[in-house]
Amino acid sequence: MRIATLTSGGDCPGLNAVIRGIVRTAADHGSTVVGFEDGWQGLLEDRRRQLYDDAFIDRILRRGGTILGTGRLHPDKFKAGLEQIKANLADAGIDALIPIGGEGTLKGAKWLSDNGIPVVGVPKTIDNDVNGTDYTFGFDTAVAVATDAIDRLHTTAESHDRVMIVEVMGRHVGWIALHAGMAGGAHHILIPEVPFDIEEVCKKMRRRMQLGEKYGIIVVAEGAVPKPGTIEMDAEEVDQFGHIKMQNMGARIAKEIEKRLDVDVRSTVLGHIQRGGTPTAFDRVLATRYAVNATKACLRGEFGKVTALRSGHIEMISFDEAVGHLKEVPMRRYQTAQALFG
Repeated sequence: MRIATLTSGGDCPGLNAVIRGIVRTAADHGSTVVGFEDGWQGLLEDRRRQLYDDAFIDRILRRGGTILGTGRLHPDKFKAGLEQIKANLADAGIDALIPIGGEGTLKGAKWLSDNGIPVVGVPKTIDNDVNGTDYTFGFDTAVAVATDAIDRLHTTAESHDRVMIVEVMGRHVGWIALHAGMAGGAHHILIPEVPFDIEEVCKKMRRRMQLGEKYGIIVVAEGAVPKPGTIEMDAEEVDQFGHIKMQNMGARIAKEIEKRLDVDVRSTVLGHIQRGGTPTAFDRVLATRYAVNATKACLRGEFGKVTALRSGHIEMISFDEAVGHLKEVPMRRYQTAQALFG
């Protein structure tokens, strides 16, 4: 069998571990692997390279990013290129395709599968928002990076008697904010799933100061939203892919708290460092397990499926279960963190 793979969407720690796992598993079963560069764009433009089970592939396990490159392609261009994609796969002698990506990539993979292309998807995203799986690789690394930053900000906030706002990634869901905030001992956590009242946030900080504490740490997901009428917001704008542009929520909250409490407030945006660099051991193992199982599914002819982690086991689930709606933070999980606020 000849298998193709590609990485699409944002980069993510663990992508190279998946590529390595696919190549080595395929080689173990007498199959070969082709990598398409820069995601769907590379597949459409037929930019491919042979991947060999050699020393180079063996050593990419601990590297961040992706050796194949990644990117985004507008859905209209993607769908308009279906016949070209089929022709490119046929010309390369491809029997199965393993796209590695988040919800958007998996939607594209489902569409290809619905149009007769043999596909097995591998979910990745630091946001941990793909439905049907307990965790996606990249999430653990992002949480570790954010937690380390929060740990460091505790000491400088305490030294200067400041409230520190830490903005982390999470456009639609608050998994990173929740986990990193709890692990880092944050005094408040704001996530997109639960609209916040800035007065309630200030009340928690005010109470800390009344009890003798002179600093606070607030973790904010970039997509956190205030309750209507509590903070003045700009009109929503969207980019070329239909994504709502973020409104620097961390900085807005810092300004509001400083105005209401008359304290020194600073905002820190962690940004892309959360998804760069060396993947954690957990992410390397999960990515590898996904790769091995996705490749074996191809060898069995079990197409139209996505790898998923469930209760410690890797299972194959349908595209319909994996895409369509995001996996949000359940209210009961947020309520656990709320007990620690203030």
